[in-house]
Amino acid sequence: MVKNTNCLPSSTRWMLGLTVFVCWNAADVVAQERHTMTVVDVERQITDLSNWGRWGKNDQKGALNLITPGKRIEAARQVKDGICVSLARVAEEKQEVDNPNPFIQQMLAVGRDVGSPWALDNYSVSYHGYAHTHMDALCHLFYRDHLYNGYTQDTVTEDGASRLSIHSQQEGVFTRGVLIDVPRMQGIDYLDPGTAIFPEDLDAWEEKTGIRVASGDVVFIRTGRWARRDALGPWDINKEGLAGLHASCAAWLKTRDVAMLGSDSASDVIPSQINGITHPVHLLMLHAMGVHIFDNCDLEELGRVTERLNRWEFLLTASPIPVKGGTGSPLNPIATF
Repeated sequence: MVKNTNCLPSSTRWMLGLTVFVCWNAADVVAQERHTMTVVDVERQITDLSNWGRWGKNDQKGALNLITPGKRIEAARQVKDGICVSLARVAEEKQEVDNPNPFIQQMLAVGRDVGSPWALDNYSVSYHGYAHTHMDALCHLFYRDHLYNGYTQDTVTEDGASRLSIHSQQEGVFTRGVLIDVPRMQGIDYLDPGTAIFPEDLDAWEEKTGIRVASGDVVFIRTGRWARRDALGPWDINKEGLAGLHASCAAWLKTRDVAMLGSDSASDVIPSQINGITHPVHLLMLHAMGVHIFDNCDLEELGRVTERLNRWEFLLTASPIPVKGGTGSPLNPIATF
């Protein structure tokens, strides 16, 4: 099981760039050793977990095909209390070590000009990275010059992506969402940077809550990243890392046939514990399985509401901006109970 290791310095907890993770106890060591993976293992999983061709050779929706009309109707039945929770981090407008490209709001008019009563502004954001809540399109990640479903690198040019673009998902996401709150399961506020979540942790959460992740679900993984940031301040992710899923969780997610994956960070544990691949979860989700990803969601209020209601499933709605050729979109996912 993952543990909070606040009493240890980060240099002791893990070593940047190596596949060594210093664990608290024998159980942690066993879990790490059991799931030790190499580039060869990841490449084998690219084949074994692949959804290429599953929905046809021209498919551009990937695992969102699992959100059927019946699944949407089933998800709508999750609404019983009328409680809505935003899963988006409030736009970060201050440049910080974990936010090198802050959200920019520029006022164009303030409604004081004669004959012009309008207040107008312009937004600008470089949303990929570790700060802004966004959805990754399937054209976001290449591996060996290919995207999901075999589309080649030449489908993405300076003019944008002609295949697998975010505008292909303009009908949005409407399905059952499930929160897997690993820190709450451990009785702690947050996981430390570099802490890996293993399939055993996901199994333990299902056992604890009595909820089994099912086909067409969107799974959200809470690591407590924002709780830690609020308590201790921002940190350099490139140096200290992030808690997240170990690559061995990809097979678990494929077994459950999830439609999407989301987290309060980058889904991947950083460093990845696999030399040669920095984001194996992103690789296996986007490239092999065709699973879109929500990055940098704020799951703090969701965690509190789910605990209070003792309900870990909800209606999940999200509407990406349908930019033709776009590699993703900033957005505001909503959980409704």
